Amino acid sequence: MFPYRDKNPSGTFPFVTVAIIVVNTIVFIYELSLGRNLEEFIYLYGVIPAKVMHFFSVPGGNAKSVFMPFITSMFLHAGFMHLIGNMWYLWIFGDNIEDRLGHFKFLAFYLVCGVGASIIFLFFGSKSLVPCVGASGAIAGVLGAYMITFPKARVMTFLILGFFWTRVELPAIVVLGFWFVIQFFSGTAAVASRDVAGGGVAWWAHIGGFIIGIALMYLFPKRKPINQWRRSGIRGD
Repeated sequence: MFPYRDKNPSGTFPFVTVAIIVVNTIVFIYELSLGRNLEEFIYLYGVIPAKVMHFFSVPGGNAKSVFMPFITSMFLHAGFMHLIGNMWYLWIFGDNIEDRLGHFKFLAFYLVCGVGASIIFLFFGSKSLVPCVGASGAIAGVLGAYMITFPKARVMTFLILGFFWTRVELPAIVVLGFWFVIQFFSGTAAVASRDVAGGGVAWWAHIGGFIIGIALMYLFPKRKPINQWRRSGIRGD
């Protein structure tokens, strides 16, 4: 099941969503230019669970090098498909959440979801020396927020059944609920097999980001969507 667009127009241009996509793309192009220095760059700016836990157990460490990656890791990606997959989901679902929260609150929401997702992952992979990178945790928060805010929004989806595929129109709660179920079972299987990264995928960062996104959507003050203002004939200042 792969969504390719939704039928849920937003009333404002998603400046922050577009900016995040542009910044991630520019950073990835920079990653490609690093060549053999890329690994050092990823280890410097990715979240390394064991390094974070060591900081708390042994005083006197460099706090900046430990905590800065919680932000920088959200703009790094391990490969082209990793980048495309994340930015695709953000492009489909991010504009409506930005429209509902407003530009600045959406940026805060996105960053909190990303940081929170990394913290959740620490609890499941505290001994890992592998850097965790990617916008997946933050975008999972967007998906969780979208699911509870627009559960009946229609999402155009490619449904793949073995060697056959078709296009279907499904409510967001089905598409995103299915996505979460896959993440949850994959994360549970990874813990059972003691492979928390799940073959390179930080499943629990996805799960944590999704749940945090739902919680924050209840806590953040929301505005009435601009397209509803227009339909009701109400004008803003």
